[in-house]
Amino acid sequence: MKLLTEGLYAELKDTSVRVSVVFPGATQTNIAENSGVKGPKQPEDSSQKQSMPMLPANDAAKIVIRGIEKNKLQIFTGKDSKLMNTLYRLNPVFATNFIAKKMKSLLPK
Repeated sequence: MKLLTEGLYAELKDTSVRVSVVFPGATQTNIAENSGVKGPKQPEDSSQKQSMPMLPANDAAKIVIRGIEKNKLQIFTGKDSKLMNTLYRLNPVFATNFIAKKMKSLLPK
């Protein structure tokens, strides 16, 4: 998506069409529940610290809208998305394996 977006940006830069790519970080949504995939239960006690801090969906949406309004090519919705982008630039194989490992941990055993 990133390369496609950058290609579109280059092709359309002298037109009125604007292009942005969003790099979403961990966001509090019901995506796992709505997907039908059974994953590990999150603690109901909000005093327990989550293993990965998540950005509320409303905050992520505000960041995306602000980025579009400012005509940003790349929009990052959290510190974790910025960190992963940097990590990917430094070592794409490690970053890809890291993400795969994190995603695998969300699947039922």
